[in-house]
Amino acid sequence: MRRLVVLLVALPLAGCMMGPKYQRPAVEAPSAYRYEAAEARDTANAPWWQQFKDPALDSLIDEALARNLNVKIAAANIEQAAAVLTQTRAALYPQAGYGATTSGQRKSEKVGSIYANDVLAGATWEIDLWGRIRRQSEAARAQVLASEEARRGVILSLVSSVASGYLQLRALDEQLVIATRTKAAYAESVKLFDLQFKYGLKSRMTVEQARTQYETAAAAVPQIESQIAQAENALSVLLGRNPGPIQRGTAIAGFAMLDIPAGVPSQVLERRPDIRQAEQKLIAANAQIGAAKALYFPTISLTGALGIASLDLAKLFSGPSGAWSYAGSIAGPIFSAGAIKAQVRQTEAAQKAAELGYLAAIQSAFADVETTLVTRAKLVEQLAAETRLVAASKEYARLARLQFDGGVAPYITVLQAEQQLFPAELNEVQLRASLFVATVNIYKAMGGGWIAVAEQRTR
Repeated sequence: MRRLVVLLVALPLAGCMMGPKYQRPAVEAPSAYRYEAAEARDTANAPWWQQFKDPALDSLIDEALARNLNVKIAAANIEQAAAVLTQTRAALYPQAGYGATTSGQRKSEKVGSIYANDVLAGATWEIDLWGRIRRQSEAARAQVLASEEARRGVILSLVSSVASGYLQLRALDEQLVIATRTKAAYAESVKLFDLQFKYGLKSRMTVEQARTQYETAAAAVPQIESQIAQAENALSVLLGRNPGPIQRGTAIAGFAMLDIPAGVPSQVLERRPDIRQAEQKLIAANAQIGAAKALYFPTISLTGALGIASLDLAKLFSGPSGAWSYAGSIAGPIFSAGAIKAQVRQTEAAQKAAELGYLAAIQSAFADVETTLVTRAKLVEQLAAETRLVAASKEYARLARLQFDGGVAPYITVLQAEQQLFPAELNEVQLRASLFVATVNIYKAMGGGWIAVAEQRTR
């Protein structure tokens, strides 16, 4: 009997594993980024948002990591996948249960009553001779890891979105300051020119020209205020709270430029959660091929029961009432009309799709990094040009005002100069924010070990 038990335990260990063994597909990675800046530093593994030195932003990111609902949903998905893995692996071990029955019948007065009482503990065990259950467990484990990488991807996107949203909000705040200041200055001009018109010192055309400037700035103020409210509401959702005001910290002009993370393109494969998730899905699909191929072979199951039985309920737990039974069964397919073959082909096609999805994720990652690097590089050039434009426009407006006050130039000259200055100032603020956001997107595109730091704050 002991030899039989040892043999049965050794059978699954000695059994072969059906299906292909997973091998990571070969990837052709570029040797370097085309637009990586010369001053790039390897800061991809640091909590980069702390470089802004804005306590308000740090607080917002901590709150988002602790309360964001998408992060909580991703965590629940991990728990679900882990439960599936436990359920799948349970089939590798004997399943035990118990039962009790009692019955009685009276055939006739001569025979009398007949009773039967049974209390049995039973066990069933499917011997995983061909590795079907082990392949299913491998697939389930890969799904757990894929769910974990999906959660890390949510965290990566969340931190980047909060930082980008906050930067855009601070840019809108600055634009509102510019628009309000400009509106007030134009209002003074309208008031002055209207008074001068009454005394015949200025023409009606000059008054209306000044009024057009004022109304342009006046229309910009509510538009920016609406955008601020929308930005605050979007940030509130990311923070896991109802729409409302967002606390502010450093002004957009006070932010220092972040260091650019450095690295070779192949490091993207190690850093980005979406690539890791795609690979785990490929591993799961690869394992399902083996599980499907194992269906071609017979299934061996053992069942057994041990307990007590008696015709007299009073003697059930005393006397020679022991009972036991065991059985073995083997079942396998003979004719399935191509069902198993179709299932194998289905898993092979799913594995091919997962492999292509993995390669597509890698190509997309390389493109993301290249795009964010070139976007930042060109925004640096745009911002420098826009800053020079603002300086030139301010000087142009100052000189035009001096000429107008001296009676040398008409007010239309002042109007043209200030019409260029106002949008240039607004655009400069927006470009500055876009440059910060582009740098944030570089950290997002490259992934990095900072996700682990952020992940710890979600617990």
